[in-house]
Amino acid sequence: MNSAYTLTPNSIIAGFHALSDPLRIKVLELLRSQELCVCHLCDHLGTSQSKLSFHLKTLKEAGLVNSRQEGRWIYYSLNLPQFVALEEYLAEFRRRSLMLPSTPCTDAE
Repeated sequence: MNSAYTLTPNSIIAGFHALSDPLRIKVLELLRSQELCVCHLCDHLGTSQSKLSFHLKTLKEAGLVNSRQEGRWIYYSLNLPQFVALEEYLAEFRRRSLMLPSTPCTDAE
């Protein structure tokens, strides 16, 4: 893997866990085009700030989003290098599966 981020088993698990929730996917979709503050994310998603904060924390812990504070608002944006690292992790399966010969199953009994 040539990524700027080194994936560990825990970061892989955290990344895919973060991607497993529909609301978190919607947050990521909204952040694709621009940085947004929590208030705008709540408005777009029609959810409470407390519920959204839980999901943003999960995304941040997985390294998928960055946050910065400006005044009383926190702004979120995508952390693209972490997406690249997860993508490279998956691509490695494809590369290896093309290189490895299939082995027939044998009955050990």
